[in-house]
Amino acid sequence: MDYKFTIVVPVYNEEDNLERVESELLEYSKKASVATCILFVNDGSKDKSQELIEAICNRNPNFNYISFKENRGLSSAIKAGFDYTETELVGYIDSDLQTAPEDFNLLLEHIGEYDLVTGVRANRKDSFVKNMSSKIANGIRRAFTHDGMDDTGCPLKVIKTTYAKRIPMFKGLHRFLPAMILLQNGKIIQIPVQHFPRIAGEAKFGLWNRLLGPLSDCFAYLWMKRKYINYDVNKKG
Repeated sequence: MDYKFTIVVPVYNEEDNLERVESELLEYSKKASVATCILFVNDGSKDKSQELIEAICNRNPNFNYISFKENRGLSSAIKAGFDYTETELVGYIDSDLQTAPEDFNLLLEHIGEYDLVTGVRANRKDSFVKNMSSKIANGIRRAFTHDGMDDTGCPLKVIKTTYAKRIPMFKGLHRFLPAMILLQNGKIIQIPVQHFPRIAGEAKFGLWNRLLGPLSDCFAYLWMKRKYINYDVNKKG
C-alpha cells in the first residue's frame, strides 16, 4: 500500500499499554482519512515493551519499529521517528493514549492549508497539579516564542514531513514544534481534541521537569532563533 501518513509512537516502559495501543491504532487505520502506517520508536525500554512491539509488528503489515540501544528521551524518539518517516505527512501520539487516534482525522482536515496542525486538549483529565504546571509552562513558553499556541504539550500533531525533517531537534525541543515550524515560515493552527485519564503505566514527567525544563529550553530556543538559517532558492542551473 502507498501510505500517506505515518504515526510515530514513542515508547518507554509501556508494556501495560501496548496491546491497547495496537487495538486502537489498528481500528483507526481502518477509518483514517488517508492511508496510514504506524512507527513505534522504543526509547530504550527496560520492560517487555520491545518484545510486545515486535509481536505487534509481525502480525500487522502497517506497523513497524525502530529501537534505541539506550534511553535518550522523548525529543530524541520524536526526531528519530521524523528521520525514519517516508510518507508526506507525519504525526505522533503518546503510547499512554490519553488522546484519541480518531482525532487525527480532525487534524488532517486542516493540513492542506497548514504545515503543522496540533491538538489542544479540551477538558483535560489530569490532576490539578499537572494541569496547573502545564498552564504555567505553556505561559512561559508562549511569552518567549509568541507562537500563539495554548497547549504545545498535547501529544497529538500532524506535520508535513518536509518541515518535520528540517527541525533541528535537541533535548526538550518537542515542546517547541509549532515555534520551529514558524522559524521555517510555515503556517500552524491548533484544533481542540479529546483527552482521557491515564489508565495504565506511569507518567514520565513530574512537576519540576514540567516547569524548569521548559524555562531552560526557552533560552535554548531563543539562541536557536537567532542562529537559525533559512533560505529560498530562486534559480538553479
